[in-house]
Amino acid sequence: MKPTFIAALVLIAGAIGLFIWSGQDMDTYSNFSQATDKMGETVKVVGQLAKDKEMHYDPHQDPNYFTFYVNDQSGEQRKVIYYAAKPQDFELSEGIVMTGKMKGDEFVATDLLMKCPSKYKDEEIFVRDEQKETTTG
Repeated sequence: MKPTFIAALVLIAGAIGLFIWSGQDMDTYSNFSQATDKMGETVKVVGQLAKDKEMHYDPHQDPNYFTFYVNDQSGEQRKVIYYAAKPQDFELSEGIVMTGKMKGDEFVATDLLMKCPSKYKDEEIFVRDEQKETTTG
């Protein structure tokens, strides 16, 4: 076999392996009841921060322990434990995608992805108000 043929086969095999590996993370989003049904399995849950419930983060006591409550898309509320530092501007997030597992009644998150409010939202409102004034006045 020629070296170029062997190199091409290795590249093709590597590309197929990479495709299969990346496909493992293409999970659909779940809610807390579905995560409870898959107890012990890693799932992704989408929800919003329950701002009426307390968040606990004391970096002096344990900088890698953060708890908060989330309402999932079906309205179910659960306590979430995140064994890492509290993300900056966490309270401002519009939505949270959490990767982790259910342990009892609590969701233990290994990764958080926050949807932050758009920095252009206020400008968009200002532009709309300005357009209304020019058309009506």
